[in-house]
Amino acid sequence: MPRLALHATRFAIGLMLILTAGCEDRSYREIGAQINVLTKPGGGSSTDAIVQLTRIGRRALPQIETALHTASPRGKSNLIRALDAIGDPEAAPIVQHFAVYDASAEVRSACEELLTRWAAANDRRAGPARQALARVGEKRAKGEGPE
Repeated sequence: MPRLALHATRFAIGLMLILTAGCEDRSYREIGAQINVLTKPGGGSSTDAIVQLTRIGRRALPQIETALHTASPRGKSNLIRALDAIGDPEAAPIVQHFAVYDASAEVRSACEELLTRWAAANDRRAGPARQALARVGEKRAKGEGPE
Protein backbone atom coordinates (compact mmCIF):
# COMPACT_ATOMS: atom_id res chain seq x y z
CA MET A 1 0.00 0.00 0.00
CA PRO A 2 2.70 2.61 0.80
CA ARG A 3 4.32 1.89 -2.55
CA LEU A 4 1.04 2.54 -4.37
CA ALA A 5 0.57 5.78 -2.45
CA LEU A 6 4.08 6.89 -3.44
CA HIS A 7 3.35 6.24 -7.13
CA ALA A 8 0.02 8.08 -6.88
CA THR A 9 1.75 11.05 -5.27
CA ARG A 10 4.42 11.15 -7.97
CA PHE A 11 1.73 10.91 -10.64
CA ALA A 12 -0.22 13.77 -9.07
CA ILE A 13 2.88 15.96 -8.82
CA GLY A 14 3.82 15.20 -12.43
CA LEU A 15 0.30 16.00 -13.59
CA MET A 16 0.34 19.30 -11.68
CA LEU A 17 3.67 20.26 -13.29
CA ILE A 18 2.34 19.50 -16.76
CA LEU A 19 -0.85 21.45 -16.17
CA THR A 20 0.88 24.49 -14.69
CA ALA A 21 3.44 24.52 -17.49
CA GLY A 22 0.58 25.06 -19.92
CA CYS A 23 -0.71 28.11 -18.02
CA GLU A 24 0.35 31.37 -19.53
CA ASP A 25 0.78 34.74 -17.92
CA ARG A 26 -2.16 36.76 -19.18
CA SER A 27 -0.79 40.03 -17.83
CA TYR A 28 0.57 40.90 -21.29
CA ARG A 29 -2.94 41.55 -22.59
CA GLU A 30 -3.98 43.42 -19.46
CA ILE A 31 -0.90 45.64 -19.68
CA GLY A 32 -1.62 46.33 -23.36
CA ALA A 33 -5.21 47.25 -22.59
CA GLN A 34 -4.14 49.73 -19.90
CA ILE A 35 -1.48 51.22 -22.18
CA ASN A 36 -4.15 51.73 -24.84
CA VAL A 37 -6.24 53.65 -22.31
CA LEU A 38 -3.24 55.90 -21.67
CA THR A 39 -2.27 56.43 -25.30
CA LYS A 40 -5.47 56.32 -27.37
CA PRO A 41 -8.02 59.15 -27.42
CA GLY A 42 -11.21 58.29 -25.54
CA GLY A 43 -9.67 55.14 -24.11
CA GLY A 44 -11.08 55.57 -20.61
CA SER A 45 -9.81 56.79 -17.27
CA SER A 46 -6.06 57.35 -17.25
CA THR A 47 -6.12 57.34 -13.44
CA ASP A 48 -7.68 53.87 -13.37
CA ALA A 49 -5.23 52.61 -15.99
CA ILE A 50 -2.28 53.90 -13.98
CA VAL A 51 -3.65 52.20 -10.84
CA GLN A 52 -3.89 48.91 -12.75
CA LEU A 53 -0.37 49.23 -14.16
CA THR A 54 0.93 50.06 -10.68
CA ARG A 55 -0.71 46.88 -9.40
CA ILE A 56 1.04 44.89 -12.15
CA GLY A 57 4.35 46.59 -11.32
CA ARG A 58 7.68 46.03 -13.01
CA ARG A 59 6.25 43.44 -15.41
CA ALA A 60 4.66 46.40 -17.24
CA LEU A 61 7.96 48.18 -17.90
CA PRO A 62 8.92 46.52 -21.23
CA GLN A 63 5.53 47.21 -22.78
CA ILE A 64 5.47 50.78 -21.48
CA GLU A 65 8.94 51.34 -22.92
CA THR A 66 7.83 50.06 -26.31
CA ALA A 67 4.70 52.22 -26.26
CA LEU A 68 6.74 55.32 -25.42
CA HIS A 69 8.45 55.09 -28.81
CA THR A 70 5.24 55.51 -30.78
CA ALA A 71 2.82 57.38 -28.49
CA SER A 72 1.72 60.96 -28.97
CA PRO A 73 3.14 63.54 -26.55
CA ARG A 74 -0.08 63.28 -24.47
CA GLY A 75 0.22 59.49 -24.45
CA LYS A 76 3.90 59.73 -23.47
CA SER A 77 3.02 62.04 -20.59
CA ASN A 78 0.50 59.48 -19.34
CA LEU A 79 3.02 56.65 -19.69
CA ILE A 80 5.62 58.66 -17.77
CA ARG A 81 3.03 59.21 -15.03
CA ALA A 82 2.53 55.43 -15.00
CA LEU A 83 6.28 54.83 -14.66
CA ASP A 84 6.33 57.31 -11.78
CA ALA A 85 3.44 55.52 -10.07
CA ILE A 86 5.05 52.10 -10.55
CA GLY A 87 8.20 53.56 -9.00
CA ASP A 88 10.57 50.80 -10.03
CA PRO A 89 14.24 51.87 -10.27
CA GLU A 90 14.54 49.75 -13.43
CA ALA A 91 12.55 52.50 -15.18
CA ALA A 92 15.35 55.08 -14.70
CA PRO A 93 17.24 54.15 -17.91
CA ILE A 94 13.98 54.26 -19.88
CA VAL A 95 13.18 57.72 -18.55
CA GLN A 96 16.79 58.78 -19.17
CA HIS A 97 16.51 57.88 -22.85
CA PHE A 98 13.38 59.97 -23.35
CA ALA A 99 14.82 62.85 -21.29
CA VAL A 100 17.56 63.12 -23.92
CA TYR A 101 16.09 61.98 -27.21
CA ASP A 102 12.35 62.66 -27.29
CA ALA A 103 11.26 65.14 -29.95
CA SER A 104 8.90 66.91 -27.53
CA ALA A 105 10.49 69.41 -25.13
CA GLU A 106 7.52 68.84 -22.81
CA VAL A 107 8.20 65.10 -22.67
CA ARG A 108 11.94 65.63 -22.15
CA SER A 109 11.19 68.04 -19.32
CA ALA A 110 8.69 65.66 -17.68
CA CYS A 111 11.28 62.86 -17.79
CA GLU A 112 13.97 65.04 -16.26
CA GLU A 113 11.57 66.20 -13.53
CA LEU A 114 10.72 62.58 -12.73
CA LEU A 115 14.39 61.64 -12.47
CA THR A 116 15.06 64.69 -10.29
CA ARG A 117 12.25 63.70 -7.89
CA TRP A 118 13.47 60.12 -7.74
CA ALA A 119 17.07 61.24 -7.20
CA ALA A 120 15.97 63.31 -4.19
CA ALA A 121 14.07 60.38 -2.68
CA ASN A 122 15.67 58.39 0.09
CA ASP A 123 14.77 55.02 -1.37
CA ARG A 124 15.95 52.49 -3.93
CA ARG A 125 15.08 54.78 -6.87
CA ALA A 126 17.58 57.46 -5.84
CA GLY A 127 20.81 55.83 -7.02
CA PRO A 128 19.61 54.80 -10.48
CA ALA A 129 17.91 58.18 -10.94
CA ARG A 130 21.11 60.08 -10.02
CA GLN A 131 23.04 57.95 -12.47
CA ALA A 132 20.46 58.60 -15.17
CA LEU A 133 20.54 62.37 -14.54
CA ALA A 134 24.34 62.35 -14.82
CA ARG A 135 24.09 60.54 -18.16
CA VAL A 136 21.42 62.97 -19.38
CA GLY A 137 23.83 65.83 -18.62
CA GLU A 138 26.73 64.07 -20.35
CA LYS A 139 24.72 63.33 -23.49
CA ARG A 140 23.35 66.83 -23.72
CA ALA A 141 26.87 68.26 -23.23
CA LYS A 142 27.95 66.20 -26.25
CA GLY A 143 25.11 67.71 -28.25
CA GLU A 144 23.01 64.55 -28.37
CA GLY A 145 19.26 64.80 -28.68
CA PRO A 146 17.05 67.30 -30.48
CA GLU A 147 17.90 71.01 -30.65
